[in-house]
Amino acid sequence: MSGQHQTAPPLQGVRVLDLTRLLPGAYATLLLADLGADVVKVEDPRGGDGMRTLPVVSGHNVYFETLNRNKRSITLDLRSPAAAAVLARLAAQSDVLVDSFRPSTARRLGVDGETLCAAHPRLVCASISGFGQSGPYEERAAHDINYQALAGLLRPPALPGPLVGDIGAAMQTALRILAALIHRDRTGAGSRVDVSIHEAAMAWSMFPTTGDLANACYTIYETADGEWLALGALEPKFWAGFCERIGHPELTLMQHVEDEPRARVLAQVRDVMRSRTRDEWLARFADADVCLTPIYKPEAVARDPHVAARAVMTERDGIAHVTPPGGDVRAAPSLGADTDDVLEAAGIDAPERARLRAARAI
Repeated sequence: MSGQHQTAPPLQGVRVLDLTRLLPGAYATLLLADLGADVVKVEDPRGGDGMRTLPVVSGHNVYFETLNRNKRSITLDLRSPAAAAVLARLAAQSDVLVDSFRPSTARRLGVDGETLCAAHPRLVCASISGFGQSGPYEERAAHDINYQALAGLLRPPALPGPLVGDIGAAMQTALRILAALIHRDRTGAGSRVDVSIHEAAMAWSMFPTTGDLANACYTIYETADGEWLALGALEPKFWAGFCERIGHPELTLMQHVEDEPRARVLAQVRDVMRSRTRDEWLARFADADVCLTPIYKPEAVARDPHVAARAVMTERDGIAHVTPPGGDVRAAPSLGADTDDVLEAAGIDAPERARLRAARAI
């Protein structure tokens, strides 16, 4: 290893044609864009991605603007008879195509993996759908709450917090696209990627839930000022250090015990933790390695000294972004902002673009 820092983004020169809608596809292609890929977002001329219509807060559509930074946008009506030829030219110049349609919709539009991979043998064709490209549920409509329900992740009556199905599917898609690109570099052949959001949610069910883990050493505690602390002292050394600092070393051997004593220990520690404010406890544990942390409200996260020291957050046009690799943050594109540039590069000249516009294909 030379020890020199990498100067070019790792995916520089990789073209991704993004036909997806909503969160899973947008996050998958964002991960690729943040790594330097040229992500061209293909949107319907009649309004674009549905995320563009989500509520605006303080003048910003935070969801759309965050998930679509570092991308370009073109408009193309995939239902138009003229669209197929345009898409074929774009696909021929792309390395990856990602869609998030139901399987039958993708086939009807001619953007399914089988059709595209046959026409473009080097293309990596990734499909993100609710239940995958086959099976009795392949055409079902659902959202993250439904995938979590079927995956055994929901714990009624609580509603889910993070959209772990959507986010997990996005991360799986990006990972499998990278693997497919490596495979293509070795063999010259593109491939199909089939990602099911339902199965991505199921992958999380392999791990114990917090309900399975929760006892006095792994839970949250309210403090005297109504704030909260999170304790993750699963290992005996952490639990022992915690018990010492709260003044109850006798509890050290009561970490993993039967239900009734465990409940008594939990109640006792809760009473102890309510005896001081959050900041008093944090000061008491400042030099203790016991996995105790404050529970931040969202607006407080960026003020954490570690976040500041590592420049984790970047503000762009009033939107706070988690800084991507390389630190480059370009604002999300307006609808169709790059249509002319992208189509010109694909060999579609101004007169042809005018005809496409007249036909309302772009």
